[in-house]
Amino acid sequence: MKFAPIINPDVCKPAPKAVQVDLRKTFLIITSWWLIALAVSAILMACGFHVIEAIVLCSAGVIIGVLMLVWEHFDRWDYRRLGAADSK
Repeated sequence: MKFAPIINPDVCKPAPKAVQVDLRKTFLIITSWWLIALAVSAILMACGFHVIEAIVLCSAGVIIGVLMLVWEHFDRWDYRRLGAADSK
């Protein structure tokens, strides 16, 4: 019955265990793409094109990517702590 968990929460299935994900690769790849786009925009600006908005956008992408890498570094201890608890 589809409404059984709503009526009686005791029949609910237990929630699945959280998956540990390494976000460093993702943040590094995305930040590197923003960095490449920033370099291309800088080259276009040097060639005389009006790309100030693109440079600002790409710079923001690089800054946010670096901040996310810093966040991932400091949030990493949760993964290590959860991994140590699972191995016991």
